[in-house]
Amino acid sequence: MAHEGLIGGGQGRRPVVRDTAVGQPFETLRSFTAWAGRIGRTPGQRTVEIARRGASAAAAAALRMAEGAPVIEVLRLRLLDGAPVMVERAAFVEHVGRLLFDFDPDTASIYAHLADRGVDLQSARHTIDAVGADETDAALLGVAPGTPLLRERRHTSSAAGVPLEYGEDRYRPDRVTFTIDNARPAAAGAGQELRVRKDAEK
Repeated sequence: MAHEGLIGGGQGRRPVVRDTAVGQPFETLRSFTAWAGRIGRTPGQRTVEIARRGASAAAAAALRMAEGAPVIEVLRLRLLDGAPVMVERAAFVEHVGRLLFDFDPDTASIYAHLADRGVDLQSARHTIDAVGADETDAALLGVAPGTPLLRERRHTSSAAGVPLEYGEDRYRPDRVTFTIDNARPAAAGAGQELRVRKDAEK
């Protein structure tokens, strides 16, 4: 259990039982489905739309393209044990996003499908902040417009550093939280290591 993060303590310290929040490495932070499965919850999703449209200013900057250049956008409501917890927005470069037109995103992980089709989703940068719920968020999540939500913005790239996806996920903070753990490596002069954990509220 210690390697799962459920028992704390160490040399000279009495073991204590921690809460059941599970630490998230990159792979499961990126994939909602993998994260939910790891913590023993049932993931679900309801796709609102998959559409080809011009890239927004934010997506264009992240994907290194001109604003208005074609991208494939995905809007989904994500569920845990049937309860709405997150609104997922993603903009994929066109040649990657087109692989979703022959896939039902309500049935499985988009990332797993793209990986199976040979897409090199190798690394991502995550930025976490807060934002007020817009009308779409409010309707899908069952909250009032303006309700504070946790926002995770994601820039996903190939191993060669080519941008493939810009994502923006908005979580209900009463159902999902993020915890940041800092640890200084043992080697003298080394930089700090940073781990981010995403926790589901019971």
